[in-house]
Amino acid sequence: MPAVRVERLTKDFDGLKAVNEVSFEIEGGRIFGLLGPNGAGKSTTLAMLSTVLEPTAGAAWVNDFDIRTQPDSVRRSIGIVFQDQSLDEELTAWENMDMHGRLYHVPRDPRRRKIGEMLELVGLSERAGDLVKTYSGGMRRRLEIARGLLHEPRVLFLDEPTLGLDPQTRNHLWTYIADLNRNRGITIIITTHYMEEADRLCHEVAIIDHGKIVASDTPAALKRQIGGDVVVLETTDNARVLPLLQALPAVKAVEPRDGALSIKLDQADRHVAELVTSCSRDGVGVTSLSVHKPTLEDVFLHFTGRTIREEEASGKERMRMAVRMWRR
Repeated sequence: MPAVRVERLTKDFDGLKAVNEVSFEIEGGRIFGLLGPNGAGKSTTLAMLSTVLEPTAGAAWVNDFDIRTQPDSVRRSIGIVFQDQSLDEELTAWENMDMHGRLYHVPRDPRRRKIGEMLELVGLSERAGDLVKTYSGGMRRRLEIARGLLHEPRVLFLDEPTLGLDPQTRNHLWTYIADLNRNRGITIIITTHYMEEADRLCHEVAIIDHGKIVASDTPAALKRQIGGDVVVLETTDNARVLPLLQALPAVKAVEPRDGALSIKLDQADRHVAELVTSCSRDGVGVTSLSVHKPTLEDVFLHFTGRTIREEEASGKERMRMAVRMWRR
């Protein structure tokens, strides 16, 4: 039985469809990623599933509870770590945890035991008595995850859990999340625009573009849909060689990407010389060339025609509009 079931869920902010008829299911004990740039609808979807926002249309159930008619039951059965920090910096880690436990009516003795257990889980036991304002960004995220688990939720929502963290801290946090899922069997839903994060952590991902899910499957299956190899080619005149490369029999597709050309082809080791020869024959120099297997970034490009960084830039204004409408 799915831990989360979503059917045609929609959120409309005064004519702007932040989420447009999204549907998916998540089996219990899985890590599911909502993957896309800022403004794509990831956080809005999470806000509806956690009952922070009322849907405009559609339906969803979390732990068999209807998000519209049973919001209190949904909230009791989930934990959530918001994108923006919600810790009280003037309290200690222990006090933040204790206040959360009281809000969820966790009895005193079990609450104290669980606080110690959760702080140990995220490696903060020795700093339990320190004020949160003395914590690093990574420590605060770990504390927020520990707090979200205190009342033993069956589903944990993580909204951009590693946003703004340095690569080393991000990798450490990925390990905590994976261990949490593996050792405790908690269903985890992650929103992220870090492709590597989704690839490393998620059993399934859904790619969101302009509020709609454009692809959904395991990361491996999505990459297999592209097939072949990906060659990233930079030349002295990309526009000039683009049609020449598209005409080569071995080339499956060519897309502009971050000032280069992303070329999909089978058996790159056999055909990459043809790419270079075609460029030089037309008097265009090759300044850079790399070959790799398809990534989720390539999947996003395949399904949307843009890299996630390009979509990130164009989505910032949509996100600002949605936030302004949300706050009305």
